[in-house]
Amino acid sequence: MNKFEKYEEMRRVLELKGIGVYDYKEINYGLQFDVEMGDMVSKVRIYESKKGIKVDLSVVKYEALKETILNIDSTSSLSQPVESKVKNKTGKIFATDILENPLIGVDESGKGDYFGPLVIAGVYANAQMKIELKKMGVMDSKVLSDKKIELLATKIKTTCPYNIVIIGNKSYNKMYQEINNLNKLLAWGHARVIENMLEKIDCPYALSDQFGNESFIKNALMEKGKQITLEQRPKGEENVVVAAASILARNEFVKKMEEMKNTYNMTFPKGAGNQTLMVAKEFKARFGKHELVNVSKLHFKTTENI
Repeated sequence: MNKFEKYEEMRRVLELKGIGVYDYKEINYGLQFDVEMGDMVSKVRIYESKKGIKVDLSVVKYEALKETILNIDSTSSLSQPVESKVKNKTGKIFATDILENPLIGVDESGKGDYFGPLVIAGVYANAQMKIELKKMGVMDSKVLSDKKIELLATKIKTTCPYNIVIIGNKSYNKMYQEINNLNKLLAWGHARVIENMLEKIDCPYALSDQFGNESFIKNALMEKGKQITLEQRPKGEENVVVAAASILARNEFVKKMEEMKNTYNMTFPKGAGNQTLMVAKEFKARFGKHELVNVSKLHFKTTENI
């Protein structure tokens, strides 16, 4: 392996890890190029001599970035194939984690929040789009601030086809009363997003976070959806396409919560804890219990405690 081959190998693997790699310039006995992870940008050098190839990280300013590159190199990831190493219980690689496989990722927001709607989002990405998502720092929305989510949501929408289904509180409460099962209601929303996506693009694979019996989503899919290979698994957000969907869903949820705040001149907390109960009691006193149907998920125990 020469210095140019080493650069190409590093670029391929680092980009799969969400680290941006810029074009190199030649220096004495080697190559120099910038790498970018989030707000961190530093130079990396590759030297070639009779003793072989050496990756020089001495001018990398950020320990987190340096450690990430070192970990990749020390675990021999730089010689691994492009496909993901995430495996299921049988030891088989997940088809939805192979870079070359186009994928629709689906995730929801608002499921555990007493106030606000249920939002389900879907994102489609091919191999190049997946790399772009990693470069822009897409990850599970639960570890991101609302501000970062808003910025990433804008970038995702300009990079990938997407679809968002919003089930407002009044509709949510009506549907729950009819279905009487949260997981089946979630499955309906996930299935609708997948079907809506398939109206725009052809895609052989879809991946969703697993939240109940796997048959729920499959049974809710219609003609086009039944032809897709659907995978469901815990921590689906570890896949960058599902993570992108989680960002779009959360961003829309936050926007709807802000609209509720402006409508009722009240701040509605997220979640379903003690603060939520206090605000629910205040809301009931100001607007009447009948108005809760328009802002909350009535089947939560919070309603009984108001």
